[in-house]
This record gives sequence, C-alpha cells and structure tokens, in this order.
Amino acid sequence: MPDAEGYVADAERTAFVLDHVQAVSDAVAQGAPVQGFYAWSLLDNFEWSYGYWPRFGLARVDYETQRRTVKQSGRAYADLVAGHRANRPTT
Repeated sequence: MPDAEGYVADAERTAFVLDHVQAVSDAVAQGAPVQGFYAWSLLDNFEWSYGYWPRFGLARVDYETQRRTVKQSGRAYADLVAGHRANRPTT
C-alpha cells in the first residue's frame, strides 16, 4: 500500500529484482553471453493470472491522477545502475 505521498515500500519485490540482477552477474562471470538486462515492468500493470490485484512495476501509478511515484524497488534498481555506471572504466 502506498503511504500518504504515494511511495510504496516493496521489500519483497526489491529483493526479487536485486537477486535476479545478481544471478545475471553470476552468469556473466561464468561466461554467459549476456548483452543486457531490463526490469519488466517500469510502470504498474495488472497481472491477469493473479486476479488483477497485485501491481507489478518499479513505479506506482495512481490511475485517477496519473501521478507516478518511484517505489522502493525502483529506487534500489536506480541505485544499482548508478553504481555500475560510476564503477565502469572510461575508454
């Protein structure tokens, strides 16, 4: 559930996203030819197989106002990407 500002603390999804990024990193270290990674989905959407109840996405969408608020998982993913960019060698 969102707080008064619309922020969603989604620790379980945050762990899920970070665990999957780590799994990809481990696969690359073992020689897998990974060319990229993206998080599906950026914005909230409904999953029909779960009865349209849980929302999936790194940003919460208030469907009445169309306001987007980055969730905890979205912030963690952004921090991960920013850290990767900061540690990337320059050419």
